Amino acid sequence: MSDYQPRTDDMQFVLSRVLNAPAQLQALPAFAEVDAALMLQVLEEAGKFVGEVIAPLNRGGDEIGAQWAGGAVTMPTGFKDAYQSFWQSGWPALAASAEDGGQGLPTVLEAMLYEMLSAANHSWTMAPGLLHGAYECIKHHASDELKSHYLEKVATGEWLATMCLTEPHAGSDLGQVRTKATPLPDGQYAVSGTKIFISGGEHDLTDNIVHLVLARLPDAPPGPKGLSLFLVPKFYPDGSRSRVHCDRIEEKMGLHGSPTCVMRFDEAVCAIVGEPGKGLNAMFVMMNAARLHVALQGIGLLDAAWQKADAYSQERRQMRAPGKGKSAGESDLIGEHPAMRRILDTQRAWVDAGRVLAYRTALELDLIKHSPNADTQASAQRWCALVTPVMKSVFTHQAFHGGSDCLQVFGGHGYVREWGIEQIVRDARVAMIYEGTNEIQAIDLLVRKVLADGGNSLNALLDTIALDLPKAAKASTAAQARIQTLRAVTQQIVKASVQDAALAHRVADDYLRAVALVLMDWAWLRIEAGVDDNTVTAQARWINPAKALRSWVLPEFQMRTFIIVQQCTMAA
Repeated sequence: MSDYQPRTDDMQFVLSRVLNAPAQLQALPAFAEVDAALMLQVLEEAGKFVGEVIAPLNRGGDEIGAQWAGGAVTMPTGFKDAYQSFWQSGWPALAASAEDGGQGLPTVLEAMLYEMLSAANHSWTMAPGLLHGAYECIKHHASDELKSHYLEKVATGEWLATMCLTEPHAGSDLGQVRTKATPLPDGQYAVSGTKIFISGGEHDLTDNIVHLVLARLPDAPPGPKGLSLFLVPKFYPDGSRSRVHCDRIEEKMGLHGSPTCVMRFDEAVCAIVGEPGKGLNAMFVMMNAARLHVALQGIGLLDAAWQKADAYSQERRQMRAPGKGKSAGESDLIGEHPAMRRILDTQRAWVDAGRVLAYRTALELDLIKHSPNADTQASAQRWCALVTPVMKSVFTHQAFHGGSDCLQVFGGHGYVREWGIEQIVRDARVAMIYEGTNEIQAIDLLVRKVLADGGNSLNALLDTIALDLPKAAKASTAAQARIQTLRAVTQQIVKASVQDAALAHRVADDYLRAVALVLMDWAWLRIEAGVDDNTVTAQARWINPAKALRSWVLPEFQMRTFIIVQQCTMAA
């Protein structure tokens, strides 16, 4: 079965025709010279690199896996050469500032690159996946001395970085972190403790690894407010090695080519990042960037699964499809059978909606950074705060479950390794867990963001969506009705939560799904408005998935809101 290949024409369609991104970005002073032609050139070159260099390493990386011996980790064959080519070609530095060694290009181009990378080779992409977040964290919170040593190296990807949060006794509850940081006479600190599930904690891809570590100072209060952030390099500027050890790597269901490390810090000398007790503030810069990238992983992996299933459906013949007659001995392509068509068109609907939402979110991040208008920045902040947890949750969920549906197209062959679809399903499963489980994303959305202001921010987001619906679209009326229902349901939760404090936690998953469906409906209406080609090819590519969305995906909205209303009624 062939490797994943980026289809940059589809991506360009969303970028330009659906979102009008080039014009929006050129209106910002920072991107005045970034026109549609330049963006297309970058996108096509990225697709070529991913398809020719990264995708062919995917299966070998899974079969060989990362190897640990005596504290050192050797990456699968070809991974190191590919990474060296990656950073030396400037790909990690796309969106980093030129003053830091970057190219100063829009965030949306970086998002599109990482979607392709995740689809092509999820394990390999885990290595540079945290670079952007680490860069932002160091840039905005580290001292000038730390920046002088590490910022450009991280910005360009010459050195890779990790995010060291989780400990054996504490998963998502960072308030239980026990790793200690002891002040030293020279103003530095010594960090001691064990961190687990550290992606890329040790490897041979780069000459140095920059660890960002949450730890607790001796006089720190208990809980998350007592955490500080520290930078611990594998090697110090003088060339000496720090007391950081990789004790083992995990044996995992998937992502065999990415070393998930147990890291031991044995009085490792380091420097603090930001202020004491405000480590989470600095780390959230990294975590929020990572959550968008995880959503892009989901979109990319689902696209990779769809590509394999779609190609197989156009080759494999089985039985006669309904309505094709009963000619003896004849059979039809699997893709002509309604059950298989439903699977393929439905997953396509998810992928394309995901792209619209992910690229729009990346555009909003650029507005936050570069727009001179305070109202525009505030609106962009609201979009990112509310939409990011939704995207992380629903598209990682769909990558696994939709990927499993794509495996179904293969029948028994899908369960056999040679076709490659089973690896995608295995690799996708972890994305529902890391960077905040999907349940935590739902609680973050409803409890921390929607209920915190009585639903005002959510209503403002819905105002934005409602105003952006194509007026001529027949489905706009139904979309407006779903928006009004979501507003009403939100107020029911606000009122009922006064009587039942646990209510919001019980219905958070249902609520997040309902919000996601409203967003996907908007995304597809925008897509349809951008399609002006009535050829058979255009109909099959865009209109059939749109029909699948309304037939097989959007009806879930009624179920989710019904569940929420029932729970609110019982709580009253």
